[in-house]
Amino acid sequence: MFGTKLRPPRFISRHLRHVNISEKLLLLLKECASTNQLQQVHTQMLVNCIDKPNFLLPKIIDLKDYNYASLLFSNIPQPDDYAFNVMIRGLTTTWHNYPLALQFYYHMKFLGLRPNNFTYPFLFISCANLLAMNHGRAAHSSVFKIGLDSDGHVSHSLITMYARYGELGCARKLFDEISVRDLVSWNSMISGYSKMGYAQNAVGLFREMRDAGFEPDETSLVSVLGACGDLGDLSFGRSLEEFVVENKMEINSHLGSALIGMYGKCGDLLSARRVFDSMNRKDRVTWNAMITGYAQNGMSDEAIMLFDGMKEAGVDIDKITLVGVLSACASVGALDVGIWIDKFASQRGLQHDVYVATALTDMYAKCGCLDNALRVFEDMPLKNEVSWNAMISALAFHGRAMEAISLFKRMIKEDGAARPNDITFVGLLSACVHVGLVDEGRRLFNSMSSTFRLVPKIEHYSCMVDLLARAGLIHEAWDFIEKMPEKPDEVVLGALLAACHKCRNVDVTERVTQLLLELEPSNSGNYVISSKIYANLKKWDDSARMRVLMRQRGVIKTPGCSWVEVENHIHEFHAGDGLHHSPLEIHQVFRLLNEDMKREGYVPNINFL
Repeated sequence: MFGTKLRPPRFISRHLRHVNISEKLLLLLKECASTNQLQQVHTQMLVNCIDKPNFLLPKIIDLKDYNYASLLFSNIPQPDDYAFNVMIRGLTTTWHNYPLALQFYYHMKFLGLRPNNFTYPFLFISCANLLAMNHGRAAHSSVFKIGLDSDGHVSHSLITMYARYGELGCARKLFDEISVRDLVSWNSMISGYSKMGYAQNAVGLFREMRDAGFEPDETSLVSVLGACGDLGDLSFGRSLEEFVVENKMEINSHLGSALIGMYGKCGDLLSARRVFDSMNRKDRVTWNAMITGYAQNGMSDEAIMLFDGMKEAGVDIDKITLVGVLSACASVGALDVGIWIDKFASQRGLQHDVYVATALTDMYAKCGCLDNALRVFEDMPLKNEVSWNAMISALAFHGRAMEAISLFKRMIKEDGAARPNDITFVGLLSACVHVGLVDEGRRLFNSMSSTFRLVPKIEHYSCMVDLLARAGLIHEAWDFIEKMPEKPDEVVLGALLAACHKCRNVDVTERVTQLLLELEPSNSGNYVISSKIYANLKKWDDSARMRVLMRQRGVIKTPGCSWVEVENHIHEFHAGDGLHHSPLEIHQVFRLLNEDMKREGYVPNINFL
């Protein structure tokens, strides 16, 4: 009897086997690296009647399978707050489906479940991205009612939300009310300032953080580098890179791109390229940062060459890439590259993206293909202010003033979401300048403040002065300058001086020249035009005086520059260059152009040289 081996009852044995299988499957679940592996584990759980949806759901979200996660959640008979929180987190951070995250939150409340400190941080992020201010404020009120206002994660997401709304005062109040701040607290507020364009505040708060004894991490540095770029503070930006090197921080995609962006905005492209070349792993964000830096600093050829390198490296191209390269194409007239991008965008379904289509419109217009610009513009399903402005400016640039004004009227009538802004009126006034519509220009200028509540800026005054001056209304243009609410800049005065040259006006010339030489003592054009005006009026002493003054100040005339594209290669020419080093094809192009001009009856006006 005592030698007999006791065995547990059969129902206990089955229970133990079930427990062992459950534990093993849950361990396997953690190790799943693909949806296929996860489905196999899920199948075994169903076969063995193991109902653990709350273990499956976060793993599915980690694998980024929205359809699978949605199907599983919909089959949970009574989802608890954990399941809802996991779905809200996934919708917010993994799939960026912010409207659906908001719906899940309200469905959760409808079922009588109580949102908690795992719900609200992701809810506030969704509200921030949707700019859903009413929903965000209502949820903030709920946080107070249940006593979660002191929770760190909730506070940080609230700071982010209010900053995104542009309510920096509310965000700062929340930040100041945090009794014990950690690095995330500082980062949330610094990021809010930086992303909303309050660069000075971002840098100032970063310095306060350092004084408080906190060491910046990657998030801190990315935010403050963006602010440095906006401020053009190259010195402080360099000190941040030194901090990165001294602390042996990894220059990954985020940090590297931020450094490249900062140097690009500060105009130090050599340092930007140095950082770019030093990075072992470059992703799309890194390439885009460098291409954008080149394009924004007028180094269009380098931007296009780097784009070719990006394609050769097999890096995926996105809309940010295309916009940057199209900007470069527009600057140097690289039409072939622009056409390639147009075809590529169509193949990838990006041709209707508002940013890509606007960049294409601008590129085609600046390359002289106005019909293609109109085609792209009209095909856009949605247009923003930038889209309308690009097309209006394109028509103005090509001398089609009435069409530009007609498009402006259509903008006001058709698109309530897109309101005319400063740039719209620069385009319209430029159109009036091209064809001499003085009365229409006056009407548009006056409508800025009376109808659209816009304050005219120096660019608008410049257009008006140019318009009046070209019409020969030199004294009225000067009166206009004197009535300006701010001092005229060199653009306004330069336009008037050019008109004085044309009209041979001396008294206004002398006033304008005096102001211009104070503003731009090293601009050769001011001396040359003034000298020509005096010479045309046979005031030889005054003409010579301007030339002598130019030499005494060491001012050298900047030669004119132009580009010619031959077989996808852009050739650059400066005034005074010889053609003996140029290909025969370019000689032939110039000869044909000269012959065409002569046939059209063109006679050079050497008075304006």
